[in-house]
Amino acid sequence: MSSKSRKALIGITTYGRQAALPFSLPSEYIDAVRAAGGIPILLPPGEIEPAILLDPLDGLIISGGGDIDPVCYNGFAHPTIYSVDAERDAFELQLAKFALERHLPILGICRGLQILIVTCGGTLIPHIGDVYGTSALHRLEPEPGRCLPTEHLVRIDIKSRLANCVQNSHISVVSLHHQAVDKVPPGWQVVAHAPDDGVIEAVEHEHHPWAIGVQWHPELSTLNPSHQRIFQALVQAAHTQQS
Repeated sequence: MSSKSRKALIGITTYGRQAALPFSLPSEYIDAVRAAGGIPILLPPGEIEPAILLDPLDGLIISGGGDIDPVCYNGFAHPTIYSVDAERDAFELQLAKFALERHLPILGICRGLQILIVTCGGTLIPHIGDVYGTSALHRLEPEPGRCLPTEHLVRIDIKSRLANCVQNSHISVVSLHHQAVDKVPPGWQVVAHAPDDGVIEAVEHEHHPWAIGVQWHPELSTLNPSHQRIFQALVQAAHTQQS
């Protein structure tokens, strides 16, 4: 089988080390890539030369997870910041940098969107509630230390690549975050907002062939064709990368 006809290899970053627990990733990411026709390759943090990992890949997904250390974007500590992992931060920031430089198709999901923004010099809002009054629209907190996903609407710029992917300008999404993009770095444009509070929900690169970040979790809604089309578009862009 020639390299141009094989299935696209899609790297997916995993969660970091949590005490003595193994590296892990929710199975929904893997299922979404397989359903889109790609082959998922898991990328645990810790490699000292992450660029090497990109050599066999046709596309990359930077997954969700805990918060980025605010030191990475000249931010400040906040009591709501959780699960900071310096090893994962360093790994994903370098991986994103190299993927963008190589024009490798890349999808950032939740934390992954924030990694893309921070990699390029942007900043984050440490806690949405401090700026928008509440974070309840974007995740549920039934009790201290416990967070649950929630569903809300997102409005997408009809002229964006993302709107072309999902084939809609308004979609219902599942999210689980308390941070959001603040300063958007050069080269990126905002292409979606939450209409109820204005929080930035998606960005895409202006010059890269295919680089999109979404603040929600499309892998949790793949039975909805609009969300699965994001993964299909990534895999299609990865096939184009092969040629």
